[in-house]
Amino acid sequence: MTALYAPASTAPAPKARTARADRVTPRRPGRLGRRFRVEWVLLGSGAALLPWLVVLATTLPPTARVGHWNAAWAGLDALEALGLLTTGLLRRRGDGRHRLTAAATCALLVVDAWFDTVTAAPGAELCAALAMAVCAELPLAAVCAALALRKAPGADPG
Repeated sequence: MTALYAPASTAPAPKARTARADRVTPRRPGRLGRRFRVEWVLLGSGAALLPWLVVLATTLPPTARVGHWNAAWAGLDALEALGLLTTGLLRRRGDGRHRLTAAATCALLVVDAWFDTVTAAPGAELCAALAMAVCAELPLAAVCAALALRKAPGADPG
């Protein structure tokens, strides 16, 4: 243990930061050791989903009858409203956590636009879904994405 926590007087001088050091967090072994990295779990899971997408696209029926359709859509819109309200309130207070709610709300709005358009019946319903996506959901998603990605004032410019 003493080798890990050497007194400050015997610690080596810090190295000069390079451009790469500014962008990449140093890797330190976690509780599970060097072998386990959450990045590998995410990459492996994403890669495993690719063949599953082919299976779904080729085996699922093009139409389905579903229960609780109204609850699903009302719940999605309620989450969007909660995300927009929370993001607005947090931003108004100057709370940096608004970036988290903005990112989540952005994702919800894009999902809503996608499912509205792909589940709409041809004709007037599809036109209404496209109008909502283009005029409301996607612009709001873009605003939320911009808020989520904007750096905090005084943040390290690196």
